[in-house]
This record gives sequence, structure tokens and C-alpha cells, in this order.
Amino acid sequence: MSNPGNVVGGHKANLANPNTSEESKAHSKEILDGELADVETNVNSMDGKNPNNVAGGLKATIANPNVTQEAKDSAKERLDAM
Repeated sequence: MSNPGNVVGGHKANLANPNTSEESKAHSKEILDGELADVETNVNSMDGKNPNNVAGGLKATIANPNVTQEAKDSAKERLDAM
């Protein structure tokens, strides 16, 4: 069985893709509004994740010179909230 969060993400990507047909977009919207309407895709969820690994990833983001300031600020806020 496919991960419902991944399926939702695929349909959302299809809606945002300028290279997909209107028929395909209508199908994705129908699926998202219908059978996948109750699927939660919480990207900030810590369910099943090791908090130390998450904190390490956030610290790495803050220290990475190739990351935007906006991403660094977001990582700092999330780290402070832990």
C-alpha cells in the first residue's frame, strides 16, 4: 500500500505543474477533495522520529553556508521550540 502522504503530495505537485493537462489536474483535484480529503500531511510532525536526530539536522541546517537565511531562521525557531 502506498503512503497516503506521498500520494497526496503527488497530486498536489500535479496541480502545481504547468506541464500537466487540465484533465489530469481535474482528476487530482477530485482525488484530493474526495478520498484523500482527510489525510493529514504534517511535515512538522515528530511522530516516530528520534528528537536527537531531528535536532542534529536542524543544527546542520543552521551551520550550512549553502542554506538560505529563511531556512536557517525556520530551523532555529523549530530547534528553540523543541
